[in-house]
Amino acid sequence: MSSSKKLSNQHKNSELQAEIGKFIAYNKDEFAELLTFVDFAEKFTLGFIEINFTPDIDLLIAGLQQNPQCQEIQFVVLDFPDGNLRFLRDELVEQLAKITKETNKKLVLLIRNLEKSIGVFGDYPPVLQDLNFVRDSYRKTVPHPLLFILPDYAISRLAKFAPDFWAWKSGLFRFKTTELTRDRAIANTLNTDINIDRLPTPEQQERIDLLHRLLMEYHPTGEIPSPKHLRNCCNILNELGKAYLSQHKPIKAREYLEKAGKIAKQFPDYSLEIEVINQLGKSYQQQRQFESANSYHQQALNIAKKQKNHPAVANSLFYLGNVSLDMRQFHQAQDYYQQALEIKIEFGNRYSSGRTYHNLGIVAQELREYNQARDYYQQALEIFIEFGDRYSSAGTYHNLGRVAQELREYDQARDYYQQALEIYIEFGDRYSSAGTYHNLGIVAQELQEYDQARDYYQQALGIKIEFGDRYSSAKTYQNLGIVAQELREYDQARDYYQQALEIYIEFGDRYSSAGTYHNLGIVAQELQEYDQARDYYQQALGIKIEFGDRYSSAKTYQNLGIVAQELREYDQARDYYQQALEIYIEFGDRYSSAGTYHNLGIVAQELQEYDQARDYYQQALGIKIEFGDRYSSAKTYQNLGIVAQELQEYDQARDYYQQALEIKIEFSDRYSSASTYGQLGLFAQAQENYAEARANLQTALEIYVEYQDEYMATVTRENLEGLPE
Repeated sequence: MSSSKKLSNQHKNSELQAEIGKFIAYNKDEFAELLTFVDFAEKFTLGFIEINFTPDIDLLIAGLQQNPQCQEIQFVVLDFPDGNLRFLRDELVEQLAKITKETNKKLVLLIRNLEKSIGVFGDYPPVLQDLNFVRDSYRKTVPHPLLFILPDYAISRLAKFAPDFWAWKSGLFRFKTTELTRDRAIANTLNTDINIDRLPTPEQQERIDLLHRLLMEYHPTGEIPSPKHLRNCCNILNELGKAYLSQHKPIKAREYLEKAGKIAKQFPDYSLEIEVINQLGKSYQQQRQFESANSYHQQALNIAKKQKNHPAVANSLFYLGNVSLDMRQFHQAQDYYQQALEIKIEFGNRYSSGRTYHNLGIVAQELREYNQARDYYQQALEIFIEFGDRYSSAGTYHNLGRVAQELREYDQARDYYQQALEIYIEFGDRYSSAGTYHNLGIVAQELQEYDQARDYYQQALGIKIEFGDRYSSAKTYQNLGIVAQELREYDQARDYYQQALEIYIEFGDRYSSAGTYHNLGIVAQELQEYDQARDYYQQALGIKIEFGDRYSSAKTYQNLGIVAQELREYDQARDYYQQALEIYIEFGDRYSSAGTYHNLGIVAQELQEYDQARDYYQQALGIKIEFGDRYSSAKTYQNLGIVAQELQEYDQARDYYQQALEIKIEFSDRYSSASTYGQLGLFAQAQENYAEARANLQTALEIYVEYQDEYMATVTRENLEGLPE
């Protein structure tokens, strides 16, 4: 070892010895009583040491091991950090078997980190239930003095939920926290610049644990905090509330925020009171209790205006905008965000305005103003990059991906989502990554990469379930249903949709349930349960009209048209399609109108209005080619082939069928290709080319049998049987 390293180690050791000495001197009487306990304790003897912070535990253990009075004591530290620990005695017995006992020394076991399994919330944690239940066996199986080192809250919970075990204690030693340790804890919690939602999950939990320990310093269990500690107490409670909100645990958060709110009224710090009230509003927003959320944010806004606290006014307006956004009151949200932005710009708060530009982008996106949305997101991104806020930029990359996705720029969308995901992974933000996995699933789904889509959705769902985000999981169940539906797994699709619907009903989200009713209608339609399908579509349409969602209702009008068409109610079908087309034209959604032109073509075709049908199909095909939707154009080529065949334009018909088949083979859509083989078979039959007809119909039959489509298989068998030998 070099002399410099040796000197450095000596310096560190001298600093450590000084800290040990200060800690013991600060707790002189308690330490002396503990030494007496250790000296006289024999066989199974139970003691508890209350220390709130880990650094002080380390100092105490070092102090015991170094103390001259403990030369004949063998201290063994047993660490139990597993939050799921249940059977402590079994673990102790296992650990004891591994300990090499020193000659002529008394073994004393120091138990630490048991607070992880004792927890902070909930009645009768499993480890304490078992501790109480097997108490009597400890005398025989653990015949040594046992000292549990725990923070205040864990000792209180042990006394409450393992009272029989607690009754056996022979000593309780309460050690005071040194000023240095307390200052370090405050620096790492109340005075840190790092927002808790930017920390990886393990580090979030560490901070929450530290906050709970710090709270015990200023508000010990069963005691009323002294007036001089009220401010610190309020700050800690507020931070705990924010911490639990970051973990999407609004009920837990509110327990601390309500306590903070009561304390905040006892001293004139309006900034803190406003912050607590806004956090309470956010807790209700997470539960989708929007009326309560609005009430709290409005209350905070009123106080901020009265105090002329401009940053607090802007924040409260921003939060009111968030609630309006969740309620789909987009113009109201836009108004709140614009007011907040004006204040931030006026007072030079450029960094904070980044979030407001971001949310204005969300509003524009919901209003289908995609260029405006992209512009807002770019402004937000520039600010985040300027201030080195890499974490916040993730959310903006994600939303830029959503805009690209809506504009069918799928490669660009995927690229933005990947950038967002990389940042979330870098920062250990597992929860936020769920939303990005979900949207990567949507892109894969749109590109017919169904296995990849399902994989992304499953990753998203797993994370949402892990974080207890039941509401958000509904959206992923819905999209898993869409994938199953595309793969013709209709029972599985219906099951996913039902799970999504149950959650939306549970959370009172009537608007979102419309999309699920619509999708349940599609499944019923595919299973030829047309009355059921119509009922689902009518429920979906009623809700969309109720919420004024004219754009989204177009899709449901279209599907009601398909049902009417299947039931040969052609006038009704045409009426529904015309309503859908009017809406798409009104909203400038040229791409979606292609599907409606296609369906209007089918109606005209069924009514033998072949020139009209061809015109509709040509309009549909032109739009699909314009938007590069090669896959969807296959369906239109096929129908153009049917029209050409009916008009006895046989070369043209064959050409259309071949183009349709090539595309379906290119996209590996084996099931859909069966209908084209079927049409080619019927076409060959009409040309009296029976060998070709039989070959094509046989291929179609094999595919229908493979995909268990009994109805179409029966139709194809009948066509085969009708061929001359």
